[in-house]
Amino acid sequence: MALRVSDVMISHEEIQAMCKRMGAEITRDYQGKELLLVAVLRGAFVFMADLIRYIDLPCRVDFMKVSSYSDGMTTSGEVKILQDLDENIAGRDVIIVEDIIDSGLTLYKLRQVLQTRNPNSLAVCAAFDKPDRRRADIFVDYVGKQIPDEFIVGYGLDYGGLYRNLPDIRYMEDDGE
Repeated sequence: MALRVSDVMISHEEIQAMCKRMGAEITRDYQGKELLLVAVLRGAFVFMADLIRYIDLPCRVDFMKVSSYSDGMTTSGEVKILQDLDENIAGRDVIIVEDIIDSGLTLYKLRQVLQTRNPNSLAVCAAFDKPDRRRADIFVDYVGKQIPDEFIVGYGLDYGGLYRNLPDIRYMEDDGE
């Protein structure tokens, strides 16, 4: 079985409108506060770069590298923190920025870890959500778009390290060979 990238599922224009909407929601909800946005690497860096442009508040950014995918397409269920934060989050308003919520296992573990560091508040913002794949009981405060249970690439999301540079979202399809 060989995989290929499909036609556009979600256009770059739709993604920018989604970011603008979410940025306005976050601005409204955190009025008068300074935010710390924590992107989960590698996938969320593109989304966070666009999202932060639409947040009209003082913002700082930090990054964590977390892994739970063993073969590139399915979660192993084991979450590993490969790179931790540089910032101290105690007493701060923190938003975890994720590219996609799938099983929810990675986010569940990450929330547990960050909650022990005593942030003032801890919210989750995800560009894309696959609720049909959920294996962990998690709440996502800001969701860009719910999507069906398909493997997608583009806009920071990859397959084997490739396709992050696509400006839109596309499915990975079996080419029938």
